[in-house]
Amino acid sequence: MGRSKTATQILKAAEALFAEQGFSETTMRQITAAADVNLAAVNYHFGSKQGLIQAVSEQYLYPFCEYIDNAISEYLVNNPQVTVSVDDLIEMVMRALLHVRQNNSHALPMFMRLLDLAYMKNQKELRDYILLEHYTKLEVFLAQLRIDASPMEDDEFFWRLHFLLGSMVFTLSNVHTLMEIEKKEFDKEDEIEKILHRMVPVISAGFMARSDKTYFCRL
Repeated sequence: MGRSKTATQILKAAEALFAEQGFSETTMRQITAAADVNLAAVNYHFGSKQGLIQAVSEQYLYPFCEYIDNAISEYLVNNPQVTVSVDDLIEMVMRALLHVRQNNSHALPMFMRLLDLAYMKNQKELRDYILLEHYTKLEVFLAQLRIDASPMEDDEFFWRLHFLLGSMVFTLSNVHTLMEIEKKEFDKEDEIEKILHRMVPVISAGFMARSDKTYFCRL
């Protein structure tokens, strides 16, 4: 069942304001004014500002996770005896990001800011919501990543996974600024597809590097 016209109105207004001002800086008063509704309507459809943030997150998380789930399932059906390479898995992530972006050129910065928000100290509710709603669609992907990645302990894999996430969040949250800097410095401006393609070998190398228990501070 689709959303009502009022709920869609509220969601679009909130999304625009979150993109422009950030999540913490945007107030419910601003959202109701932009959507031309009263506070009761927001509470009725979304329950709270937190509920509204979760609803906005679904605009990105659902197609992203669904794409990866479908892509890896299709790959395994067509190649049942083949291990999915780290390169191919990271490529799937990049294609999933392009899928999210296809109807909105500002979708990726917004998506990355949402992921960044989920790791804030006071956002356990959002973190728990994302894991509850979407983790199962990424389980096969993560299992395949462990298989082809360099052998490592669980805690090492945890950190490398978040290094991947961190590089994506920084790059794509600031992608329009980085493109402007590139244009000024090198008189060229890469398309988003090329930027994502550039990330694949860098991120893959992080998973393929051997695990070393020697701390750099002791070298």
